[in-house]
Amino acid sequence: MVKGVIFDMDGVLVNNMAIHFQAFAEMARRYNVTAEEGKDFTHLNGRGNDDIINALFPAELVAERGVEALAAEKEAVYREIYAPTITPVAGLRELLAELHKAGLKCAVGSSGPKLNVDFVLDKCNIEPFFDVRISGDMVTMCKPHPEIFLTAADKLGVAPEECVVFEDALAGVAAARAAGMKVITLTTTHHRHQLETASPDLIVEDFTAVNLDTIRSLW
Repeated sequence: MVKGVIFDMDGVLVNNMAIHFQAFAEMARRYNVTAEEGKDFTHLNGRGNDDIINALFPAELVAERGVEALAAEKEAVYREIYAPTITPVAGLRELLAELHKAGLKCAVGSSGPKLNVDFVLDKCNIEPFFDVRISGDMVTMCKPHPEIFLTAADKLGVAPEECVVFEDALAGVAAARAAGMKVITLTTTHHRHQLETASPDLIVEDFTAVNLDTIRSLW
């Protein structure tokens, strides 16, 4: 029986991966880094900034500026770009209201930094629906390690096997599975056939295809 619902943020609460790519492109311009236009970075989705910064920027720049400083600058660029147009994924508010009415506990479990989590919840006017917020800077290991989701379940006071996770990234699906949780994936970032390789319990386009009965049917 479901007692806790955990939402990833990027690509789940908001369909924002294109904005993150724009922010990385701006960072590349600032530091004269040659961007590989058209390169597929989706394999990095769901991972922490340590992994992403080291994968996308030259080692010399990372050593000079530091991962933490580069990540903070990039996320500030992201928030500045996204603030005027940010909207939640279709059906999210309605599902959150239904879960709240039913008394289910909800958490955010994101590899992103706390400032980004707070930014999204505030700008989308969904902050009151969440009992717990877990961000990448609150844990030691980011996805695909299950620490984020296990920490969220612990803070909610719910057993992992009583939780369902909403994810968009393959690393996030792996983390949810490693945590022993049910997982529903959204096709905001990966094509359906890519998500099928990770064997989620359900694949949907957005939250208009999900309600409480859908979630309960996974048990």
